[in-house]
Amino acid sequence: MNPKLPVISGKEAINAFQKIGYKVVRQQGSHIRLRDEASEEHLPLTVPNHRELKPGLLRKLIRDSNLTVEEFLHLLKGS
Repeated sequence: MNPKLPVISGKEAINAFQKIGYKVVRQQGSHIRLRDEASEEHLPLTVPNHRELKPGLLRKLIRDSNLTVEEFLHLLKGS
């Protein structure tokens, strides 16, 4: 069973992804592009800088970063 995804903003998602090595490489409008140059398993991510990310998009970002939902939730908590 998949854990329930929290309702988070684009900034909160970016902060969590930065903890595993992603860096902001550019921004175009409200979309922020992240890349992890050190890891082949982390795909580039495009995160909209919105107040609320839709669950399907958040799940895709988590999948593309090669994380599980549990790992992502752990990063969000800051532990």
